[in-house]
Amino acid sequence: MSDAISLTGTRISMIAIPWFVLTATGSVTQTGLVAFAEILPLVLAKVLGGPVIDRLGARRVAVTCDVGSFFAVGLVPLLHWLGWLNFPLLLVIVAMAGALRGPGDAAKDSLTPAIVASAKVPMERATGLASAVERGAGMVGFALAGVLVVAVGPTTALVVDAMSFLVGGAILAWATVGLPQTDRVQDVHESPMRFWLSLHEGWTYLRHEPVLLGLSVMIAITNLLDAAWSAVLAPVWAIESGNGAGFLGLMFAVFAGCSAAGSLFASAYGERLPRFRTYLLAYLVCGLPRFVVMAADSPLWLIMLITVTAGAASGFLNPILGAVFFERIPSGLVGRVSSLSSSMCYALMPFGGLVGATLITGVGLYPAFIVIGVAYLAVTMAPAFVPSFRQMNRQSQDAMETHTAA
Repeated sequence: MSDAISLTGTRISMIAIPWFVLTATGSVTQTGLVAFAEILPLVLAKVLGGPVIDRLGARRVAVTCDVGSFFAVGLVPLLHWLGWLNFPLLLVIVAMAGALRGPGDAAKDSLTPAIVASAKVPMERATGLASAVERGAGMVGFALAGVLVVAVGPTTALVVDAMSFLVGGAILAWATVGLPQTDRVQDVHESPMRFWLSLHEGWTYLRHEPVLLGLSVMIAITNLLDAAWSAVLAPVWAIESGNGAGFLGLMFAVFAGCSAAGSLFASAYGERLPRFRTYLLAYLVCGLPRFVVMAADSPLWLIMLITVTAGAASGFLNPILGAVFFERIPSGLVGRVSSLSSSMCYALMPFGGLVGATLITGVGLYPAFIVIGVAYLAVTMAPAFVPSFRQMNRQSQDAMETHTAA
C-alpha cells in the first residue's frame, strides 16, 4: 500500500514536471535539463546510500526519505504560487527530490528479502507482486496526471505527488514494525574510512558477479533510452500531434496497467517459466514496436494496441530480474549491492532527456523515435549472444545456498 501511494504520486510528477517546463518555457532543452537535474543526484545518492541502509536499516531510511520528499516536492507549487520560482531554483529543488528518492527507493527494494522470509513465499511471487504494484500505481498515476494537468494545471498536480510521499511513509512505518533485519543499527559512529570500505565490499562483490553486472549495464542503457522517450520525445509528440497531456497520460496509464496485469501473471506462474527465454521475448515485444508506431505517425488506435501488448510483455521483466538479483546477493550485502546495481541501472538516465532533446534538434522528432527504437532492440537482444546471461536461469537450492555462503 505504501509503495502504491508514493509511486502513484511519482508517476504524476513524471508528466506534470515536463509539462510544466514545456508550457512555461517552450524549451525542449530546458525540459531535458530538468530531467538531468533530478536523476543525477538520485543515482549518486543510491550509490552512497547502500552502506547507510545496511547499517541503519532499510525501514528507517525509507521512511525518512519519504518524509523529506514530501517537503522537497511541495516546494515547487508553493514557490510557484508565491511568484518566487525561477528555472535555476527549480533545478535545485528537483535535484533535492532526486537525492531523496535514490536511497528511499533502494531502501524499499532492500526490504524484499526480509518480506519474502517473513511471508515464506517464492521470490518470483514477491517480485511479481511488487512489480504489479509498481505498474498498477503507474496506471493510476499517469491517468490521474493527465486529468489533473488538464483540469487544474501541473503545479497543483505536484501537490498530490507531495502528499503521496507523506501518506506512503506513514503507512510504511506502520506496516513494517517488527519485520526482521529492517531496523538495525550497526556502528552508528563508524569512521568515514569504514564507510568507504563497506561500500567497496559491495562493489567488489558486484563486479565479480557476471550476471548481475551484465544485467545492470544492459538495464542502464535501456533506462537511458526509456528516459529519452518518456521525458522528452513523448511529451513533444503529444504537443506537436495535438493529442495533448490527456492522451499522453492515457497512453502511459494503459502501458502501466497492462504491465501490472503481466506482472500478476508472472507472479502466479513465474516459477514455471524459463527465465532467459521469457526475458528475451518480453523485451522483443515491449521495445522496438512502440517507437516505430509513433515514428510512423500511426493512428491512435494502433498506438494504443501496441501500447497494450508492449505493456503486458514488460510486466514479465521485473519479476524475473528481481528474483535473479535477490537470489544472488548474500543477505549481509543486500543494501550495498542492490543500491550499487540499482544506481548503475539509473546511471545513464540523467542523460536521457538531453539525448532526446539533442536528437529532436539534430534529426527531428520522428527520426529520433527510430534511432531510439533500433538502439533499444540492439541492446536488449545482445544478451542472446553472451553466454554468461544464461546463468539467469533458476539455480538449484544447493547452488543458491553455496553462492550465498560465499
